[in-house]
This record gives sequence, C-alpha cells and structure tokens, in this order.
Amino acid sequence: MAAHSIKTVQKIPVSIDKAWEFFSNPANLQAITPEDMGFQVISKHHGYKMYAGQVIEYKVKPVLGIPLYWMTEITHVEEGQRFVDEQRFGPYRLWHHQHHFREIPGGVEMTDIVHYKNPLGLLGKLANSLFVRRKLKNIFSYRFKKTEELFGQWPGGQQSDIEIN
Repeated sequence: MAAHSIKTVQKIPVSIDKAWEFFSNPANLQAITPEDMGFQVISKHHGYKMYAGQVIEYKVKPVLGIPLYWMTEITHVEEGQRFVDEQRFGPYRLWHHQHHFREIPGGVEMTDIVHYKNPLGLLGKLANSLFVRRKLKNIFSYRFKKTEELFGQWPGGQQSDIEIN
C-alpha cells in the first residue's frame, strides 16, 4: 500500500532568519495547531536550538478528544534551509515531514512535504478516506491562516496551496 502525501507552499513576508527562528522552535507548534487537536509539547529536555537527533514528545487529541502520545525525532537539519521530523511512536505507521525554507524577493517561500501511512491496513485506508485526509488538510489550512496572522499576508494575497494524494 503506497504512502499518502501532502504538500503545502506558502510565501511569507519575513526574513529567512525570522521564519527559521519561529518554525524550527518546538515551543511554537501549539500556536499554529488548531485548538481542537489539544496539542501540547510534553518533552522536557529537547533544547533551545534544533539539532539532528532531537526527540520531541507531544500529546494530541486528533479524534473524538481521545488523547494520544506522539514522539518525533528531528533527523535532518540544514540551518535556515530545511529540517525533517519523523515519527518514532504515535498514531501513524509512517510520518515523515520535511520543512523547507527558501529566500525569495520580499520574503520566504515555505514548503511542507509530508509522507504518511495509517496503521491497520484496509481499516487505515478507509479511515484516511473518511476523515484522516480531511483532518490533515484542515490542520495545514489552519497553519496557513495562523502564519498569515502572525507574519502578515503576502503582497497581493495568495490562496492556500495544498496538494493531497
């Protein structure tokens, strides 16, 4: 069974340093996650600066308010350009999330690429069709809007660019 993927692209009218400082800090994840997810960073020793090998623990409530434990590891970091988080324990069979930052005239182009697989074979495939895909699209749409609220809209505005397969 093939992995599912999500790709989002957003232009932000800030410096690469400001974008990197915000999005590479685990403490800021809650600010860009919908409240109904009940998202909390619960790890105590993840450090102040992102590094390869960093482990971050969360509690999330993705479905029916049921709390789940989620642990990710930062597996790659290229300062100011990209980082990758991979699930080590949590709700997915596979979660590989790439965060790319590219300086462009007037700001930064931020691209997220997620590859994921649900557990439970055919039941997971059904769950993806019924609600997982929609939930992930809503999470990334929310992040898009919150990012605009925090850093401003790209001049001339833009529509959310989210591809889900």
